[in-house]
Amino acid sequence: MTGDFSSKNVLVTGASSGIGYQAALDLAGKGAYVIGTGRDVTRCEAARTRILQVHPEAQIEYLVADLASQTQIHDLARQAQLLLIEHGNRLDVLVNNAGLYSSKRVLTEDGIELTFAVNHLAPFLLTHLLLPQLLNTPQGRVLGVSSQSHYHAFLSPLKAYRPWLYLSLPVYATSNLCRVLFSAEFNRRTPTPHLHAWSVDPGLVNTEIGQKDKGFLSNLVWRFRKTHGTSAEIPSQTILHLAFSAFHHIAADLYWKDSRPKEPSRLSRDAELAKRLWEQSCRLCGIDDYFNPG
Repeated sequence: MTGDFSSKNVLVTGASSGIGYQAALDLAGKGAYVIGTGRDVTRCEAARTRILQVHPEAQIEYLVADLASQTQIHDLARQAQLLLIEHGNRLDVLVNNAGLYSSKRVLTEDGIELTFAVNHLAPFLLTHLLLPQLLNTPQGRVLGVSSQSHYHAFLSPLKAYRPWLYLSLPVYATSNLCRVLFSAEFNRRTPTPHLHAWSVDPGLVNTEIGQKDKGFLSNLVWRFRKTHGTSAEIPSQTILHLAFSAFHHIAADLYWKDSRPKEPSRLSRDAELAKRLWEQSCRLCGIDDYFNPG
């Protein structure tokens, strides 16, 4: 990794715990100005306090938003933009980390299945809204934390916004496939070679993502998986690697695990599927011209 970390502005979603918290901690420790997000004000304040205890000189702020709500995503983007004005009005790295697992079919206030809304549409929309700041830096980077589960996705991403048959683990896998498809299509459509997206495979990590769900069986499965998971420090290092490595060293590879490139699933490399998902996502988010937020 090269470069002056203290000159970088980074936003990390889902930064009150797990991989997002570890990434915010590590990025702030490197001297970057970090905006973390979470959906609970108490957890966000506690996360910021812990980071400042480790790195008293850290530049770290937290914003609160529920990423299941498109209205709150718009509010989050406006709040982030106000903070970034004081730091050159640019965003060097956007880490779309926040995600969830739901054992039950739940529709959001926007009428969209919850897992798809948070894991795919939220980063899709937030990236769109923060494009002015991402384009205002010499090398804008969008990092999406996906999952190895995307290799096992078989449900149609195009029907994921409101599936008739709800199977929690396949729905979760499909949402992570959508994240990889988004990164690939983003790179095909970006108007400049100096704005790029990557997907991060964190591997099996010891986090609480599945245990936040109230379903007994799913909670039991995730609790078992958690005992076999690695530390969040490992995927955080991959995030730092992509955030600060020289562009020409990493731009050719879409999908990364353990700070090394890895081939994503065959389905995630389907350009026609990615195109159709992109167009559908624009409709669901009310976006006319993705690279022109207006």
